[in-house]
Amino acid sequence: MKVLVIGLGALGTVYSCLLTLAGHEVTGLSRPVSIDKIRSNGVKITGIWGEHQAKLGRVAADVSELADEKFDLIIVTVKSFVTEEIAQQISPLAGKDTYIFLLQNGYGNFEAAAKFLPENKLILGRVIFGVETLAPGESKVTVIADDVMIGSPKNLIEFELLEEFAEIFRNALIPTKASLEIMNYIWGKIIYNSALNSLGAVFEVSYGRLAEEPVTRDLMNKIVSEIFDLLKTREIYMFWPDAQTYLENFYTKLIPPTSAHHSSMLQDIQSGRRTEIEALNGAVVKLAQESGVAVPVNEVVVAMVKAKESFSLRT
Repeated sequence: MKVLVIGLGALGTVYSCLLTLAGHEVTGLSRPVSIDKIRSNGVKITGIWGEHQAKLGRVAADVSELADEKFDLIIVTVKSFVTEEIAQQISPLAGKDTYIFLLQNGYGNFEAAAKFLPENKLILGRVIFGVETLAPGESKVTVIADDVMIGSPKNLIEFELLEEFAEIFRNALIPTKASLEIMNYIWGKIIYNSALNSLGAVFEVSYGRLAEEPVTRDLMNKIVSEIFDLLKTREIYMFWPDAQTYLENFYTKLIPPTSAHHSSMLQDIQSGRRTEIEALNGAVVKLAQESGVAVPVNEVVVAMVKAKESFSLRT
């Protein structure tokens, strides 16, 4: 298959490398600063999935360089705050049989992409394995809490086709399953990230340390409880009936395999990059304001992350 991977950061490097090694024709779109090194050295991953290296069929710095191309799959791994811009740019590359995978954090990516791309071609992915960027085009897979889940938010794509895509990724060594309830998984990841990613960035410790320390554990409990209050008000029903049931799963099943991981939001702040706080706790705050639900802890967390982000961008 002809595959375009938008963004050769930590996650994009993993997908581009493993799909190439699985026999697919992969083009990567990356920042100009990384282009020369990736063209020369290819992409490489290390970590818990072993060591793999591949040369991509093509690497571009701008969508305009691909104007004459059409792809079977387009995989979007960029930050959520540029989803709408990217969707507009890649719309000419999407043929009638092109499917676009949004493998991103947070809330609102589907809605942003649907402004320029057909809803029945958009597939959301819940990615819950951890990846760190070691160098341009080089990533380390550090942890995995569960399989990647893929699906159509409005179930506009046949399940059999979703299963075929999941098999393509599994054959590339990326554990993946299809689901007809993808938004439950997406919201589950939003809750997970809103507790761990944001506080991990604020306190600069691993996920395991957040769970061990009583003060940060209490903060995570309150973040999760507020989100469940919001979901109940908006009549969004999860796999877990209430916050307490989710938290039991959170501490016993989700955190242990990722306890050593440091949040991607912390990596962004340390690198002087903009974070995705607006698509996580920030989205919770926005939806809560629309629904008349109080989420004071999430509000404070948003303010703290924004302050750290602002300080890092100025240095």
